[in-house]
Amino acid sequence: MTTFRGCGTALVTPFRADGSLDEATLRKLVRRQIEAGIDFLVPCGTTGESPTLTDKEHLRVCEITVEEAAGKTPVMGGAGGYNTSEVVELAKELKQIGVDGLLSVTPYYNKPNPEGLYQHYKAIAAATPLPIIVYNIQGRTGINVEPATLKRLAEIDTIVGVKEASGNISQMAAIAHMLPPDFSILCGDDSITIPLIAVGGHGVISVVSNEIPGEMTELADLARKGDYAGARAIQRKFFDLMNVNFCEPNPGPAKAAMAMMGLLEPVYRLPMVPVSEASRARIESVLKGCGLLAAARSNHAD
Repeated sequence: MTTFRGCGTALVTPFRADGSLDEATLRKLVRRQIEAGIDFLVPCGTTGESPTLTDKEHLRVCEITVEEAAGKTPVMGGAGGYNTSEVVELAKELKQIGVDGLLSVTPYYNKPNPEGLYQHYKAIAAATPLPIIVYNIQGRTGINVEPATLKRLAEIDTIVGVKEASGNISQMAAIAHMLPPDFSILCGDDSITIPLIAVGGHGVISVVSNEIPGEMTELADLARKGDYAGARAIQRKFFDLMNVNFCEPNPGPAKAAMAMMGLLEPVYRLPMVPVSEASRARIESVLKGCGLLAAARSNHAD
């Protein structure tokens, strides 16, 4: 069973000007990630605007990612949502495509109680042999996966980890304390990757690695090796970028930054809209400060 450690990129989904899926650019983005040494890839999470993708598009994005990864880089496909039976069917289809694991966000809006959460994930696990990472992000879904619930879920063999985006370091420390050492605890917020690893975490599912895959992979690697000074040096250089990615709803700023870097067209699907001019100026300033615009111009010149 694939073990997810280090840095995984929550991939954005590129669209053409007419709003259709840009498969050629997606392939380029995935190849860029792999060439930078990313530890694993996460297509069709919410950073990939997955709620706006058709079922066919969702599967196609994951299929392209698997093709480009070619068995060398693990792929964790997004498969979460409100309707358990739909998630179960998606999990089965992703298994056929060849993903190595699933990232499954908690049901949103209806706020199931701990027993409901347990039964939801138990049903998914019963339907597929793939390893499952629970995605906990209370600020978006309205429900928190308590450490006690996670401990119970970890007793299911194929529920192997959590993407912890609660922002609560104390809760993260409790999970590291209560869960088995091999249960993968992955940060859901780039800027607190180092403290999560310090309390016993194993890595990050990152947004900023869309822009800086090599650097974010190195940060996670250094922290996991206990070289916190080295990890902090990278964080210091890119901290403003980690934050500006969320100056408006994700993935708006990340896509705007990637467009400035020449990586994709800044196209979104409603209800996502282009970032404001004020945010664009702020993003551009941060990119210049990180030296990423100069790198983009150099790439174009080549």
